[in-house]
Amino acid sequence: MSPRLSRRSLIGSLPALLLLNSVPMARAEGAGFTPDLGPAQPFSFEALMARAEALAGQPYKAPVVKDPALYDKIDYDAYWHIRFKPDHTVYAGPVPLQFFHEGTYFRTPVALHLVENGEAREVTYTASYFDMPEDSPARAIEGQAGFAGFRIMRPDLKSDWISFLGAAYFRTDGADRQYGLSARAVAIDTGLSTPEEFPRFTAFWIEGAADGTATIYALMDGPSVTGALRISGRDHDGQVLDIATRFYFRKEVKRLGIAPLTSMFWYSEENRLQGFDWRPEVHDSDGLAMISGTGERIWRPLNDPDRVVTSSFADDNPKGFGLIQRDRNFDHYQDDGVFYNKRPSVWIAPKGDWGKGAVQLVEIPTDDEIFDNIVAYWVPEAPVKAGDRVSLDYKQYWGREEPVDWKLARTVATRLGRGGVPGQERPKDQIKVAVDFAGPALDGLNQSSGVTPEVSAPDGVKIINPYVLPVVGTKNWRLIFDVKAAKTVETVDIRAYLSMDGKALSETWLGQLHPEQILRWGKH
Repeated sequence: MSPRLSRRSLIGSLPALLLLNSVPMARAEGAGFTPDLGPAQPFSFEALMARAEALAGQPYKAPVVKDPALYDKIDYDAYWHIRFKPDHTVYAGPVPLQFFHEGTYFRTPVALHLVENGEAREVTYTASYFDMPEDSPARAIEGQAGFAGFRIMRPDLKSDWISFLGAAYFRTDGADRQYGLSARAVAIDTGLSTPEEFPRFTAFWIEGAADGTATIYALMDGPSVTGALRISGRDHDGQVLDIATRFYFRKEVKRLGIAPLTSMFWYSEENRLQGFDWRPEVHDSDGLAMISGTGERIWRPLNDPDRVVTSSFADDNPKGFGLIQRDRNFDHYQDDGVFYNKRPSVWIAPKGDWGKGAVQLVEIPTDDEIFDNIVAYWVPEAPVKAGDRVSLDYKQYWGREEPVDWKLARTVATRLGRGGVPGQERPKDQIKVAVDFAGPALDGLNQSSGVTPEVSAPDGVKIINPYVLPVVGTKNWRLIFDVKAAKTVETVDIRAYLSMDGKALSETWLGQLHPEQILRWGKH
């Protein structure tokens, strides 16, 4: 099973389902709905941690779906017709919650609890929370059904700002209220030749504060790992989530991914010829941004390679990383249905000492926008063995861009094309690269200011005629050079930035080229 398909099979048609469940709803004032709750039980994050640790000491028990054929019938179309009743909205303090029903893509129930004053009470499932047609196949599982997940609504109940549905996935809608990429609790063996493992949230505890802050506690279970997570945040021009993770391992994990982000990249201005589509660009994110432990700022444009490619960026105590949607110009997408220009960026800001490891990027081939084919996460250097514990905390920013100051110039576009010079015979083994930078460090400079291109490549790869110049009529500066590599070279990693008087003016552009793939584009 390919990494792309195995990942997509878990989250199914989540984007469309969330859009469905975001239709305008009015709060039923005075309806007086009171949920049926279980008995009160003491609750704390420490108790949840102890529960997760104890669970890791027991053999894994995979969830068993009774009568799977019945769930097969609750397909995409049938699920569309199951709607949560707005007058059954449940409140954790002032925080409004609505629930998701089970279906063919979400077959295992999760337990949902409300927390108040150190006590938790489980919300009892009943089909009365949902409107569904009389002939809905979901009615056949009523005796065994449960909640598949939940979402937190805004006070007017017209839209949600965070949702938990499927495996250990969650996501928010960012500053422009447009869902896009997803986050996960953990990534297990992503991008390896062996199947990826997908632990799942089995239970949630939700606590609301007077200022609208929601704190979500989650218990996670999987064949290799259990976990206790605390996710706290609120909706305000985007979302900032404060996340604590405590993982307990049943067995060895070959590749552990912390703070994983999952996104989609099909094509941009860089690889436009790969997208046989009427829109100029299609992607949820267009680059991986990083700030290393030494403070170097890095931009790695995303690719749609012809094979699964894993890139590792070794570091010690990284200051941050994330999958970013920098291009916010509607004209560059022309899609007024899904609004790729409004998709959120997500930035991970580590808390405390994360030590040595690597930011890892996995890029999976795709030929359509329905597949999530990009994954980014942090891999600790120390191997993970059975009985180990890993505790790492971080903040997760969902907004328009990285929440950092920008004194240096940053990359605003990457373009590739035929090498050589127009009007002369074009060399068949060269690729032209054009990278645009813009930012405060370049403001006020001109072509005689001494802005210098700094470009380097691995042995066996030749950089030809690098130069930089301001782009007329804009604040952009453009770095242009040709790349020549032997046909046997599958992947070329290039570092480039702008400098003046020995000081960096821009972030570091880390371009990864696949020469043979690119040269094939040029033949079409």
